[in-house]
Formats: sequence, C-alpha cells, structure tokens
Amino acid sequence: MPAEWEPHAATWLSWPRPEGISFPDSFDRVMPTLRAMIEALIESERVCINVCNGAHEAEARQVVRGLSMERISFHLVPTNEPWCRDHGPIFLTRDRKPKLAVADWDYNAWGNKYPPFDLDEVVPTRLAQLLNVPVFYPRMVLEGGAIEVNGAGALLTTESCLLNPNRNPTLSRDAIEQRLRDFLGVREILWLRSGIAGDDTDGHIDDLARFVSERTVVAAVEEDPDDENYRPLQENLARLREMKIG
Repeated sequence: MPAEWEPHAATWLSWPRPEGISFPDSFDRVMPTLRAMIEALIESERVCINVCNGAHEAEARQVVRGLSMERISFHLVPTNEPWCRDHGPIFLTRDRKPKLAVADWDYNAWGNKYPPFDLDEVVPTRLAQLLNVPVFYPRMVLEGGAIEVNGAGALLTTESCLLNPNRNPTLSRDAIEQRLRDFLGVREILWLRSGIAGDDTDGHIDDLARFVSERTVVAAVEEDPDDENYRPLQENLARLREMKIG
C-alpha cells in the first residue's frame, strides 16, 4: 500500500445524498466546501465522483458548474453515504502487470452504527471492475481511515478501532495483524490506544496521527489536564515516542 503523499492519478469521491444521514442539518452548507475541495484538486489531478443515478449526477454537476470539467468525471456507483475514504477501495501497487490492484475489505458502517450500508459495502469491487484491475478479499472489516502507512512497510492503527468487537469479533489481534501484512504488504503494525471523545469511528488513526515521511509522524495532542482527551492523547504520544521503525 503506497503512502498518502506518493503520486497518484485521481481522487475518488462519493457524492452525498440529501436523504442521507451524514449531513441532516447542514447539507446545503457542505456543498460550497465540496466545490472548493474539487477546485483545488483539479489543479493537479483528476476527480472521480460516484453518483447514484442521473438525477444525482445532475445535482453534483450543478455544484461544480463553472469549474473546468476536463479533470472531473462521474461514475454510476451508488452509495449510501459519502465517506469514500472509509468505504472505498484501498489501492495497492504491484510488481507484476497490471501494476494497480484493489483490496476490498468488508464494511459495516463503523460497527453497524449507521445502516443501511449495503451499497457502500460493494463500492471497492465496483470500482475495480470499472478500472479493470484485480481485486482481493481479506474478509475482515476495515475502513480506510482506520489505517495509516508510510509506504515502506509500517502501518499505524488504534486498538480502540481495529480490536473493537463491533468490527471483527472472531479475529484475534494476531489474526488481524496477519491480514494487514498479507493484504497491504506491510511488515510492522504500530498500535496506538484510542481516539478522541465522541468519535463515532471508535478512534480512526486519521484523526490522531499521520505519517508525513517514512520516519516522521504528526500527532494530535491535548495539553490541558482537565480536558477529557488529555490522557488518551498523551498516552498515544508516549507510545509514538517509544516506537522504532525498521
């Protein structure tokens, strides 16, 4: 699995639906932010947008009207919710041809919190079919935001998310680590403990710590001892300081 900063051809988005549960009171306010994000992205890469049907595509086109469409494309890949980082494919690179492949991890909307998720669950395979690339099935629940890699064999994650029984109750820690190694090509699994209060993802690592180079991690820290996030974030920081990579 390549690191976040490595060159890539496109960003994939799943367009939100007004009837979805993600933005019940702020749907209209989200649209300008989506447009601004797409405008920034198309300066250097393509943006591929998943839509549910023609009417949904028309809604999305209205939001991006006036932007250059040369690097914007729409794809009929229906979704329940817009969190493509979590329900979308994890792209892998390979030595053999084709150089690109997809890992289709199981998806259950962060521990069965937000059904239905039947459409989201099959997005990775749908995109692999569109791109005509191989797809692998680890048979383990995993969201994209739950892992962070440095592209050189190390993976960061959290115990509160990956070891939560609402994800993979029949898999041990060792079994989870082995599947990460087998399907993402990593060697080292680095565990932080937990996330911030109120995080309904149960502590996604992309909320907490990110590799910015092969050996450098930027982490969220709380300095106020009275804050409820002080102890968990300080513990994460202490663990990071003790970690050795390679």
